[in-house]
Parts: sequence; structure tokens; C-alpha cells
Amino acid sequence: MLQVSHVNKAYATPRGPLEVLSDVTLTLTPGDAAAITGPSGSGKSSLLYILGALEPPSSGTVTLGGRDPFALSANSLADFRNAEIGFVFQDHCLLPQCSVLENVLVPTLVGAAAAHADDVASRARSLIEHVGLGDRVEHRPGELSGGEKQRVAIARALIREPGLMLCDEPTGNLDHVSASMVASLLLDLHQRQQNILIVVTHSTTLAAQFPIRFEIVGGRLTREG
Repeated sequence: MLQVSHVNKAYATPRGPLEVLSDVTLTLTPGDAAAITGPSGSGKSSLLYILGALEPPSSGTVTLGGRDPFALSANSLADFRNAEIGFVFQDHCLLPQCSVLENVLVPTLVGAAAAHADDVASRARSLIEHVGLGDRVEHRPGELSGGEKQRVAIARALIREPGLMLCDEPTGNLDHVSASMVASLLLDLHQRQQNILIVVTHSTTLAAQFPIRFEIVGGRLTREG
């Protein structure tokens, strides 16, 4: 379960604190899929970074599976993120010198997963097949289209079977056909794994495919519908 309670976020500026999130509260359980929309500068990305334990809130609490990531040491927090949270960004962030398979395996190179190399390699190949890139396993990112790169990023994000999947504008750089394929893959893989899926997007078409929808305006989150 993901529980966010009364989260506020402000950044220090020469003119005083700049508040970007105000009293954000939400609860999502395994199997939930939610889209968060809102105008640029509304606080969407800041919220996503807090949910992903990439930066702490100024106040309020965030727990995932009953654990507060911000109470962990730096090393334990890094392990927690790697094992429990999958990320897909607008820019796929693939390593250009590595093959598709090697990119998908990157999150498994540290921690407990590194001790089960055969198992994770088999899982990686299975995920690559499922995202439709079985014939691209040895290709490097420079040999792939934008949509194919994003599908690799999705497989990489799911390799550790995280409880929480966070996507920041995952279709923002894609054409209509590729965007539709990536959206379908995200929701299909979410259904298979029954994790918590959160997508931040400007696309009303993408957001409409999600059963749970939030809007954030001026740092305040409201549930739609």
C-alpha cells in the first residue's frame, strides 16, 4: 500500500520559500492504476520525485508497504528504491553502449538480485519478449526507434518486480502509434504484476485509460470523478 499523508513541499529561494505541493493526501493499494494530470509547473514532477523517494517532502509522510523510505540510511534507501520502485521517464535514459538485454539487467547488478544471475537473465528475456523486442535483444539503443527504447525502459523498470511503478510523461516524446502501444503495454504489464501504477502526463488520451484519475493544480491534488 502507498500512503501519502498531508505532504507539503517548498524550495528555498532568495525571496523566501516557494511552495510547490500543499497538503497532498492519497492512498493506493496493489492493483490500482492512477493518472495524475495538471498544467506545467503545477507540482506533478515534484510529487512523483517524492513518491519515488528521490527527494523528501518538507512535511508530511510517505510510506510504501508500511515503510517510510525517508527514515532509512542513504545505502538502505538506495536498496529500497532499486527493489521496490520502478521508474519510466519521458527520456528513456538507456545506456547507449549496452545492449537491450544489458540495459534491462542494470537494476539487478546490485543487491540480492545479483546473486541470482540465471533467474534474472531469464526474466529479462521474458520481459523483452513481452514488450515485443525479442528480436532486438542484442541491439543497442542507437539502433532502436523512440517507441522501442521506451519499451526497453518499461522492461527495465519491471525487472525487480517493484510494488510501485512511476512513469513521468512516458509517451511525451512519442508519435501517436508508439504512444498507444506504450500505454497498452504499461496497463497490460500492470495487470499481470498487480503493482501500483502511477503515471504523470499531459495527455488526456493516456489519462482517460486509467481507472483512477487525479488532477494537480497549484500544488493541490484532487481526485476526479
